[in-house]
Amino acid sequence: MTTRKTVAESKRWVIKIGSSLITDEGRGLNTKAIQAWAEQIARLRATGKEILLVSSGAVAEGMARIGWKTRPSALHELQAAAALGQMGLIQHFESCFKQHNIHTAQVLLTHEDLSNRQRYLNDRSTLKTLLTLGAIPIINENDTVATDEIRFGDNDTLGALVSNLVEADTLVILTDQQGLYNKDPRYNDDAKLISQSTASNHQLLTMAGDSGALGQGGMRTKITAAQCAARSGATTIIASGAETDILQKIASGEAVGTLLAADNEPITARKQWLANQLKISGKLYLDAGASKAVQQSGVSLLAVGVTEVEGAFQRGEVVSCIGADGTEIARGLVNYGAKESRMIKGQNSEQFEGILGYVDEAELIHRDNLVLL
Repeated sequence: MTTRKTVAESKRWVIKIGSSLITDEGRGLNTKAIQAWAEQIARLRATGKEILLVSSGAVAEGMARIGWKTRPSALHELQAAAALGQMGLIQHFESCFKQHNIHTAQVLLTHEDLSNRQRYLNDRSTLKTLLTLGAIPIINENDTVATDEIRFGDNDTLGALVSNLVEADTLVILTDQQGLYNKDPRYNDDAKLISQSTASNHQLLTMAGDSGALGQGGMRTKITAAQCAARSGATTIIASGAETDILQKIASGEAVGTLLAADNEPITARKQWLANQLKISGKLYLDAGASKAVQQSGVSLLAVGVTEVEGAFQRGEVVSCIGADGTEIARGLVNYGAKESRMIKGQNSEQFEGILGYVDEAELIHRDNLVLL
């Protein structure tokens, strides 16, 4: 069962900071606030946590840079403002984190990036490599080229999708509200903060109907984001970013905000989420040793254990793994296309560069992307 202590001890966090906490009431970015966030996150990093940051505020900063007082409605103007604002947003975060000797990296994503399996693997590898290097990825939607995200997308959802992507333990959504309430606290004196629930609790969305309390202030999107994050086992905390040292309070196990727990353990939940994405594009035939290792030890599938490759799949597509007895034993996202897989089948990863001229991944299918049947 997920508890506040579980969250406090979790290692990989995705933190989403809302625009109301980053911007200066429509006058561009609040540089003091960004400095404060950098300090809090640096302290988290010092305890060994891995942090990915999803930050809003690009459009507001772009508007301030060119003197627009009113948010435009034309898509091309919004995209231009986002492009201008991204420069300022990243400059401020880079400057603040540099004071703590922490590198940052800008990552712009669209929903298409996370739905296309090849891009999914590329994005996943890049983000995990950045974490390995000790950098903090600062992630935003690529509003400059997107057509629908800037109208209908939101960074709560993006934070959840990133949590899926990197198998985060915890998604922290910081907002200008204390958390989720059973009634709108602005109009109901008896409204109570929901301290903890499960992300799958359908009553939360019922209360967050179009005219309901939780629908105010974008709370409905935060609930659906928590449900999305839970698919890969992440627990979501929705809390007030205005509260002093809020990240440290969460990291120390204090009962702040609302905790929405995933219903399954992270590994089980992620496998279920991955299984729902499956559409077979080819087959890999395994020898007896690889079949046993995959089934009994839960290890990654290495090319050395593959005897035959069938199909015309691309990197990131789903292939079926056929055991030595001829039955399907697993499915997963493959790290190499069919042509490359045929070239490296039966070979050790040390030989990949000599055969292919490059090395993408050491595994043909990483265990995190492998579902046993």
